[in-house]
Amino acid sequence: MKAFVFPGQGAQFVGMGKDLYDNDPQAKALFDKANEILGFSITDLMFNGTEEDLKQTKVTQPAIFLHSVILAKSLGDEFKPDMVAGHSLGEFSALVAAGALSFEEGLKLVSARAQAMQKACEMRPSTMAAIIALPDEKVEEVCAGIDDIVAPANYNCPGQIVISGTEEGIDAACEQLKAAGAKRALKLKVGGAFHSPLMQPAQEELAVAIHAADFKTPVCPVYQNVDGKPHTDPQEIKENLLKQLTSPVRWTQDVQAMIADGATEFTELGPGKVLQGLVSKIDRNVTVDGRQ
Repeated sequence: MKAFVFPGQGAQFVGMGKDLYDNDPQAKALFDKANEILGFSITDLMFNGTEEDLKQTKVTQPAIFLHSVILAKSLGDEFKPDMVAGHSLGEFSALVAAGALSFEEGLKLVSARAQAMQKACEMRPSTMAAIIALPDEKVEEVCAGIDDIVAPANYNCPGQIVISGTEEGIDAACEQLKAAGAKRALKLKVGGAFHSPLMQPAQEELAVAIHAADFKTPVCPVYQNVDGKPHTDPQEIKENLLKQLTSPVRWTQDVQAMIADGATEFTELGPGKVLQGLVSKIDRNVTVDGRQ
């Protein structure tokens, strides 16, 4: 069985999507439509901007979404998923590719999500850190014992968890996790504490837009980050998208569940190769490739 997976924030690069724009008329029309919907030329930033331009959350998230979704559409009959999943932001790409959301509504929601998250980040200094080579349970135990907001944010693969929280909470957790035997506890260059309780204001702001959007039953199950389980019910999908902002991304569990349900081939659609690496680390017996 074939699974398509879609990357999240951090996979962006200058020039992303330009080959599609230059060589596929349908892709060009969708990119041009995106510029109209967003009210600025995101294609100019994607194709000709600087790395700093692309790092702005309000640019990064729509840019990765556009690259991934337009790539899926450009595959035509080659895009025949038995199941899909996306990492964080990538869940929106997966939903549009699987027909649960229209291209236009998906882009509007991603833009609203990015802006809401940007605002939440500016409300309180916060950050994230990658923890390497500790069991999940140990990371959870240390985070729970910190007298500040800090929690697991991304279960990326066995032995790789990203934690999220206040600057003070992350500093304290990194110190304790190193003492507990972590190979690395590296603070990330991000603007805030994604997938933590600090994203509550963004969740409240996005709720209005998500509940107003027209979600349909997808053509295949969408394995969602919040519980690592397959979903096809539009109402459940909406609620899980909202919970995702303040809950950890259970990517390890997503991939394990897809494999348990029969996935033997994984194709990453979008910029970078991050998910290809993570899927291979989760299970070396599956076939992994990508398009970008």
